[in-house]
Amino acid sequence: MKSIRQRTLTLIIGLLIGGLMTLSVLNLHDSNHEIAEVYDAQLAQNARLLQGIMRMPMHSSDHTELYRAFNEALGQATPKVDGHPYESKMAFQVWTLDGQLLVHTASAPSFTAPPSDAGFNNVVDLKNQQWRTFVLVDTEHSLRIWVGERDDVRNDLVNRIVRHTLGPNLIGSLLLAMMIWFAIGWGLKPLANMATTLRARHPGSLEPIQLSPLPSELEPMQAALNRLLGQIQEVLGRERRFIADAAHELRTPLAVLRVHAQNLQEARDDTERQQSLHNLIAGVDRASRLVNQLLTMARLEPRLGSAPLQPIDLTASVRDSLAQLTPWLLDRGLEVSLEAPETPLRILGESATLDIALNNLVTNAANFSPKGGLITVRLEETASEVLLSVEDQGPGIDPEHRDRLFERFFSRGNDQGAGLGLAIVQTIAKRLGANVSLDNLPQGGLRASVHFPQAHA
Repeated sequence: MKSIRQRTLTLIIGLLIGGLMTLSVLNLHDSNHEIAEVYDAQLAQNARLLQGIMRMPMHSSDHTELYRAFNEALGQATPKVDGHPYESKMAFQVWTLDGQLLVHTASAPSFTAPPSDAGFNNVVDLKNQQWRTFVLVDTEHSLRIWVGERDDVRNDLVNRIVRHTLGPNLIGSLLLAMMIWFAIGWGLKPLANMATTLRARHPGSLEPIQLSPLPSELEPMQAALNRLLGQIQEVLGRERRFIADAAHELRTPLAVLRVHAQNLQEARDDTERQQSLHNLIAGVDRASRLVNQLLTMARLEPRLGSAPLQPIDLTASVRDSLAQLTPWLLDRGLEVSLEAPETPLRILGESATLDIALNNLVTNAANFSPKGGLITVRLEETASEVLLSVEDQGPGIDPEHRDRLFERFFSRGNDQGAGLGLAIVQTIAKRLGANVSLDNLPQGGLRASVHFPQAHA
């Protein structure tokens, strides 16, 4: 694709030349019309002047002398120092009504018969030359006056007008095109400066572009580029965090798996072999849970905030999630109960992320609950919020560790945990405008609560 300067210049010069050509054609047409009108008026005026002279009262002998003097004077109408080249291309002739030639110029054309039609006409003489003529018939004095000029007089004048008009127009168009070229270059200089700045940047540089002063047309472009750079920087930051977290957290489980594998290889009897195999499977399960939590965290970060929140029924969403978790909880020897009002509880949220948050809360409760314990999921509504709480019958938490439990990879009292469950819940809660709290129950156990603002609030 051509550059913006070339595209703009091509369009402007094309329009300019097209406009000048159209105006020149119109001017030429108008010039032809006006020239024809002026010359026709001169022909008619000369005929009237000649008529006035021919009407002068005098004797017949004086008329003969007048005609002779006319012919001698008109016969000298040749381009001399005091003459004009056009004189030989203009002619006069006077006849009587019965066809007798009285006066004529030397350049007058020859006709087989005097013209009979009065007024303006275009005629061709015996030499095949085109003439523009005016015939005036004076019946009172028995005169037929013919005045004419050759068409090449008018054509020569028109050609002069064309040359004097088109020549300056063409030269002016070239000069104007050069000025437009430099003007467009000056106008596009901020864009060229931006392109130069972008080319000079290091490929790995993600710093915002700061160009000033900047035209208002380029400000949205700079803002869009900076927004894109920020998004790229955010994506790369998430990738770096994921890689760093994965490398940090998988180092120990992999080392433990290697130890279990070596113990399995060096086992001396079936009892040691079974114990080492059991430890190896448990280590693989823990590594799998860690990988799943890492992937969940990596998927949540770019997703949160990308779609608008929609009003959903929290009660229905919790029931669906618990229906999926119940078989797993029963297999672990745990019971689960749901306490919720019959009426729907409306919040602004996303069903998929709510399902992830509830799964993590219930999984945490299951990890700390004793065999045969009860996990209670409770939904409540107040004037300003909707409360989702998950209660277990475990040992609870130490008050000094309460705040750190939301840190990534911080785990307390669960060797099989990855330390990401509550961090994921808090991330989802922030996206939904909710708060997460942890409280020890008086009868023992922990209550994890998520406080949602109501949809209408």
